[in-house]
Amino acid sequence: MVKSTAITLIIRPSVDSKALLRLLQLCSPALPVGAYAYSQGLECAVDRGWVRNEASAGDWILGLLGHSLHRLDLPVFARLYAGWQTVNLAGIHRWNARLYASREAAELQREDQHLGAALARLLADLGIAEAAPWRNAPRVCFATLFSLATVKWDIALSDAAAGYAWAWVENQVAAATRLIPLGQTASQRLLIAAGPVLLDAVREGLALPDEDIGAATPGLALAGALHEMQYSRLFRS
Repeated sequence: MVKSTAITLIIRPSVDSKALLRLLQLCSPALPVGAYAYSQGLECAVDRGWVRNEASAGDWILGLLGHSLHRLDLPVFARLYAGWQTVNLAGIHRWNARLYASREAAELQREDQHLGAALARLLADLGIAEAAPWRNAPRVCFATLFSLATVKWDIALSDAAAGYAWAWVENQVAAATRLIPLGQTASQRLLIAAGPVLLDAVREGLALPDEDIGAATPGLALAGALHEMQYSRLFRS
C-alpha cells in the first residue's frame, strides 16, 4: 500500500509584487496610448530596403537601443524620475523640453506628443493629479509621464527604466513583424536578443553624466522625415 504524502506550499508574496504588477501594466501593449500606431521610421526603412529580414531588423532595433535610448532617453528618464521624487517641477520641465527638442524629425516629435498626452490623460483619470497639467501641454514626452507613474507606484528606477526600454523594443519588434513581415518565432528571437543589450543600455544610461547626454541617429532622422512623404503607409506619420 502506497501512502500519499501531502505537500504544503507556502507562498510568500514579494514586497515588490504590487510594483511589479503596475510596471507590467505600464509596459503592456494594452496600455491605451496608441503606441501600436507608430513605427518610428521603421516603415520607411522597410519600404526603402534598409530593413528587409530578421537580421537587418535586429541591426536597426538593437542599434537604436544601444546608441539612442542608451545615451538619450534613459539618462533623461533618470533625471525625470528624480524630479518627480523631489517635486522639482522646473527640472522636470527642463528635461522634458530637452528630450522633446532632441527628436530629430517632426514625425518623432508628434509621436512623443501624442503618447505623452494620452498617458497624461490616463494617469489623471486613474487619480494621479500631477499628470493633469500635461494633458494639453504643447510639448510633452512619453518618458515624462511614464517616469511619473513609476514614482507614484513605487517602482524602482532601474526597473522603471528597463520597463520603458522594453516597451519601446516590443513595439518596434511588433512593427517589424507586420512590415517585413516576420514570423512569430523570429520576433521572439529578436526579443531574446534584445535582453542583454537592454540591460547594458539601462545600466550605462542611468550612470551617464549630464555632459555626455545626447545621441545622433541620422538614419532614424531620415527615415522619420521621409516617412511623412511616403506614398502608402500602414503606420501614422
